[in-house]
Amino acid sequence: MLLKKILVITTGLILLISISSCKETMNYEMKELIELEHNWQFQMKGDSTWMPATVPGCVHTDLLANNKIPEPYYRINEKSLQWIDKKDWIYQCNFMLDSQQYNYNQVFIRFKGLDTYSKVRLNDQQILETDNMFRSWQTDLKPFLKVGKNILEIEFASPVSVGLEKLDENGYGLPAVNDLSEIGELGDKKISVFTRKAPYHYGWDWGPRFLTMGIWRPIEIVLSNNPQIDNVFFKQKNITSENAQIDAIIEINAPNKGEYLISFETTDEGQTKKLLKEKINLEQGINSFAFPFSINNPKLWWPNGMGKQNMYKFYISLISENKIVDTISHNIGLRSVKLIRETDEAGKSFYFEINGLPVFAKGANYIPNDNFLDQVTDEKYEYIVKSASDANMNMLRVWGGGIYENDLFYNLCDKYGLMIWQDFIFSCSMYPGNPEFLENVTIEAIENIKRLRNHASIVLWCGNNEIDAAWCQGNPDCGWRWKQKYSETQQKEIWKSYDTLFHTIIPGAVAEFDNTREYWPSSPSADWGKHSSNESTSGDVHYWGVWHGNEPFSAFYQSIGRFMSEYGFQSFPDLQTVKKFTLPDDRDIQSEVMTSHQRSGYGNQRIIDYMTALYPVPTEFGKILFVSQVMQAEAIKQAINAHRAKKPYCMGTLYWQLNDSWPVASWSGIDYYGRWKALHYFARKAYQPITVSFVPQGDSVSFYINNDTYEQKKIELLYTLIDFNGNELEKHSFFKEISPDKSNKVHSLSQKEINKKYSSSEVVLVARIMEQGKVIYTDNYFFDIPKNLNLPKRDIQVSLKQSGKELEILLKSKKLMKNLYVCLPESDVQFNDNYFDLMPGESIIINCTLPEEKHILETDVNILTVNDILNH
Repeated sequence: MLLKKILVITTGLILLISISSCKETMNYEMKELIELEHNWQFQMKGDSTWMPATVPGCVHTDLLANNKIPEPYYRINEKSLQWIDKKDWIYQCNFMLDSQQYNYNQVFIRFKGLDTYSKVRLNDQQILETDNMFRSWQTDLKPFLKVGKNILEIEFASPVSVGLEKLDENGYGLPAVNDLSEIGELGDKKISVFTRKAPYHYGWDWGPRFLTMGIWRPIEIVLSNNPQIDNVFFKQKNITSENAQIDAIIEINAPNKGEYLISFETTDEGQTKKLLKEKINLEQGINSFAFPFSINNPKLWWPNGMGKQNMYKFYISLISENKIVDTISHNIGLRSVKLIRETDEAGKSFYFEINGLPVFAKGANYIPNDNFLDQVTDEKYEYIVKSASDANMNMLRVWGGGIYENDLFYNLCDKYGLMIWQDFIFSCSMYPGNPEFLENVTIEAIENIKRLRNHASIVLWCGNNEIDAAWCQGNPDCGWRWKQKYSETQQKEIWKSYDTLFHTIIPGAVAEFDNTREYWPSSPSADWGKHSSNESTSGDVHYWGVWHGNEPFSAFYQSIGRFMSEYGFQSFPDLQTVKKFTLPDDRDIQSEVMTSHQRSGYGNQRIIDYMTALYPVPTEFGKILFVSQVMQAEAIKQAINAHRAKKPYCMGTLYWQLNDSWPVASWSGIDYYGRWKALHYFARKAYQPITVSFVPQGDSVSFYINNDTYEQKKIELLYTLIDFNGNELEKHSFFKEISPDKSNKVHSLSQKEINKKYSSSEVVLVARIMEQGKVIYTDNYFFDIPKNLNLPKRDIQVSLKQSGKELEILLKSKKLMKNLYVCLPESDVQFNDNYFDLMPGESIIINCTLPEEKHILETDVNILTVNDILNH
């Protein structure tokens, strides 16, 4: 049958190609895998009509593919699609089994992800019931199979119906501030906390409410006569540049007892090396072994910007009577990781040490790339991770309101050198503590630790996002005013659940299954048993005085913790993005559609309030979008500069947020369609290894040179005061020895003196860092807020150079053009640079790759600057 030919894979054939060491005489008696990706159909329970389905997928995208619903992200369609999660849905497929396959000793099915409440039937007999999106599920099929056609059916129960039942059973609701129950037509009934499902599916202050159901990760049937290698943990005990000591901890599931050989090999630059080969005796059931081995002079894995991301491919084979009966392989980066918490004169440090070197963490918080997870292609994953790497980031925080990401995501982070702060999936809510829930979460935690622990990129396990700070146990005057809504008895019950979950169960799982990394109970927090504070001198800080607190950008320079794990500022997406989800009449930030695509209740008004304080507020819709992006980028740039200037007191800056899950006004630097906002361009520059930070300090502006390299640098700091017409007013230069891995205050400039001699609204300071006569960094500092600047009218010369799909644009001006933005409205492209200051008399070349060969004219190029806003 065609299905069988496509889906049955003999992994032994793959091994013949991939393991170069198997030139010796070796036969294979391998398992077969039937991957159930095709022939799926689905229906609403009670309906007689079956429709084709895609697996992996979900109900919403399958309904969309069958033209049963409109595009969910378009205009306000979200509101009309809330009926979907109130229904039960059934998925069904069939597969063929011949007599040879039927006669395998072991036939089991593995569900890598079912969302969420389901009953699984094979040939009309129930074989499994599930209740956790984050777990995989495996069960024996042998008693239920037959030769020939087999029918697999999965019935998904409404997460709303089950959630309401669990809410009633609990007797009272629990805090869940981002559960958009009103949009879900549930009033104030917050049900998200009772279901182990992605919290952001219930809505967030940047995301829609779509409670998906479906088969969100692959299903495979495994057929074998032999033991299976279930799991391998490459426990890195002691890693140095001279020697890497590793324990390979292996779990093998054996149907019968017997004697076998276990073989370890690795490849390095195409050469295969045998590491060990030993006899083992297996008992029936789960067997666990630890095999120590070492590698001399290992090539270490380094975070982005510190060195290469060297990886070793390890192969482990199980051999019986000169036949390989199972094998497993892993790509492993060898590195040591420590979270350094040392008491000092200021409090207690919080930073990561990789391979013995302290690392200043530069990055962002990461959320799922779509509310419909099947829509995230492999290409999208690589694009987002590579964009972070290209912006000189070395860390992403996988936030606790999303998902434990796909293996591909972590593989890419290994590849591009992005350290991962991994939250467990709990955020901004309190959770029940009944035995069934806690047992479910225990298995979830163990499984995901075991799945992810081999990734070099993961450097920290964190219990949750913001829950400790929100509840603030033991202090009636702090927190988010949650406790006050409950009786004393209820408060004790709720806190006991929290304490059990985040201070016992999850740290216990980390300690048992991956004690090579630290566990941090909650972000933010000052320490175990202590609570969050924006003035914290210990632990990590989420600072939201700017934005939520309506404080000015200058507050970033005062509110600095030891590790800034979250802060941010909103902007609207690009006009090209807005056009994809609106009609022309919707393009007003106060329209129903634009308001619907803004989930922070006061978000649009907060943007306008800040804009009013700093910029003229444009009347044209597209210009409002543009100014919001420039303003967001400027805010985060100032925060990054402030944090880097405080190194080593502060050793990390992760802004909120890298990406979007749908087209929306949000804190992201990359919008839903992958367009880099001004923020991402600014972050790429602010995260360079050597930068200058301008820090206002009283009546002066201090210059800090930030050196994230581990080398002493001899640099020249050249700074010039010019007016906006390019006239040079002052020029200064001096040489400095810059300490490795430090922020160095090198100069201070009196703003009072500048104001005496010049108009602060008509001059700009241009600073350049020179090394061996080459400019390695440049930045500008303005002495007044943008709306007070006396910027000249637009004066830009544009010339194009094109070769096939490759386009270069040369931009030049005799006058200062602030935050120059270029787009091609008819060709959706991303330029290598954008939103930059074009200095008088200087020229800048930017380039892009067109989606198709098309001749571009100068009239096709749209340009917008802050000058245009001020001179409207």
